[in-house]
Amino acid sequence: MGILQELQNRILIADGAMGTLLYSFGVDYCFEELNLLQPDRITKIHEAYIEAGAEVIQTNTYGANYLKLARYGLEDQVKDINAAAIQIAKKAANGKAYVLGTLGGIRSIKKSAATIEEIKRSFREQLYTFLLEGVDGLLLETFYDLDELKTVLQIARKETNLPIIAQVSIHEVAVLQDGTPLANAFKQLEDLGADVVGLNCRLGPHHITKALEEVPLPEKAFLSAYPNASLPDYIDGRLIYESDAEYFGECAVNLRNQGVRLIGGCCGTTPRHIKAVREKLQGLAPITYKDVKVKQTEPTITVLSKRSKPHLHEIVAKERSVIVELDTPKTLNTTSFMEGAKALKEAGIDALTMADNSLASPRICNMAMAAIVKNELGIRPLVHITCRDRNLIGLQSHLMGLDALGIDQVLAVTGDPTKIGDFPGATSVYDLSSFELISLIKQLNEGITFSGKPLEKKTSFSVAAAFNPNVRHLDKAIKRLEKKIKHGADYFISQPIFDEKKFLEVYEHTKHLSKPIYIGIMPIVSSQNAEFLHNEVPGIKLTDEIREKMARCGSDREKAKMEGIAIAKSLIDAAFDLFNGIYLITPFMRYDMTVKLVQYIHQKCANRVQERKITN
Repeated sequence: MGILQELQNRILIADGAMGTLLYSFGVDYCFEELNLLQPDRITKIHEAYIEAGAEVIQTNTYGANYLKLARYGLEDQVKDINAAAIQIAKKAANGKAYVLGTLGGIRSIKKSAATIEEIKRSFREQLYTFLLEGVDGLLLETFYDLDELKTVLQIARKETNLPIIAQVSIHEVAVLQDGTPLANAFKQLEDLGADVVGLNCRLGPHHITKALEEVPLPEKAFLSAYPNASLPDYIDGRLIYESDAEYFGECAVNLRNQGVRLIGGCCGTTPRHIKAVREKLQGLAPITYKDVKVKQTEPTITVLSKRSKPHLHEIVAKERSVIVELDTPKTLNTTSFMEGAKALKEAGIDALTMADNSLASPRICNMAMAAIVKNELGIRPLVHITCRDRNLIGLQSHLMGLDALGIDQVLAVTGDPTKIGDFPGATSVYDLSSFELISLIKQLNEGITFSGKPLEKKTSFSVAAAFNPNVRHLDKAIKRLEKKIKHGADYFISQPIFDEKKFLEVYEHTKHLSKPIYIGIMPIVSSQNAEFLHNEVPGIKLTDEIREKMARCGSDREKAKMEGIAIAKSLIDAAFDLFNGIYLITPFMRYDMTVKLVQYIHQKCANRVQERKITN
């Protein structure tokens, strides 16, 4: 009799965590390598779970795929590690338990962790070893990304008739991180051939039970649940689970009452937890009918108040638009910044952009200064958001704060690494790439949090993305723009260009794009400034002609300033008929220079209007 036949009539008890026990024994390296180095240790853990009452065990192969083993330099041992794991588990089971070949998810909230093609190749290598060595079924577990799970499930279903258990992991009760309701996800997995669908990891038994309350019994498949023991605590640099085994066993009864027929444990569970599950479920038959809890519909407000202005990407798509970057202060003296912001507003800018601790140096929070200039000066702020400084929690909180302040123009960027800034010992977070950040901001626009939970209101962010045209192979940079458009970018803001010929090249390479571009122009203040930009700032290169012009100014600051403005005007002239959007970067708070350039642009616009009138 096989697993599926047994599940027809009774509840099966699975094992608990492997990594938790190894971690508690002091193992802090690749758990899967122990299949080769210390097989007896893995065998004893399997045997302990079987003795505790587990009728289904899983191989020690959760991370035994090419992509994860490569972190340890073990990518060439995928077959050996997986084969050893299966042999160890089968020997330990000795006919007393079913053996599931475990294949873990690779992506979490970061789709950039691996492409679908990489996942397919990695999955197939592991899968074929399982099929060759012979397992009783496949366990696809800890998949946060539904598309990834559906992809590998289809491959597995095509290759084998073995029972397949497909388990997702969720951050919020009853909803996946992309907003898909859990019941809907289970139905999709069932339709793709999963024999058992369920949940594992991330949440404890209470919240997994709550999630399953909204899930009907599948038509053909069975339900499974492998909860964590509890929420972890962080003590002395280690994650500790302090769940009571008796409580876990009692929760297993609640899972059974939700229709679960395969019950095991994930992070934090031990043989004690599985023994408690066996004792509490003894004599209980699976349910064949359940009342599904109908979720109360939460109100979704599209926008609390109508936008009084069109978004920047809507403006620049139709007409001339000028935005100016003004760095927030490095000290608490905001006088010069506010004077500059006021002068730029009077000059007629469409938005004031503020970097997010540019060059990894701490400044007054750009969200705070954005709120001040918006409220006190009536300026539209465009806030840069880096992936460097905030984790997923901080990023979502920051964006929600911006929405609460009525700030809806953002630029999503990776951010300069901390080692180039004032605090080279600080940690760069980079939970996300700029691509993923763009996607998640657009997810907020759909009223869904990063974890998939309803926001009860849709944000209305217009999302700009960065563009570096100062590269050797411009076609590769354009590929990145196309990718950013796919992720949801509304428009682009470029690094400053210091070569008049470059504007035409950029135009020719980008004219097919469906999204507008604000082209970057930055006045230079001195020869020293020119050499620093050219030689030390990533993504910026100056022509020899410009460097020579600035060098001829010597130490005469006024002359250098006027030359810098003249150079910037020439660059504006070169870009004017090619791009509607001009993005001016203010150097060293010298806003008097950018004010003159804004005025120059408006005068050119007025001249063009007058020329058309005369022509007509």
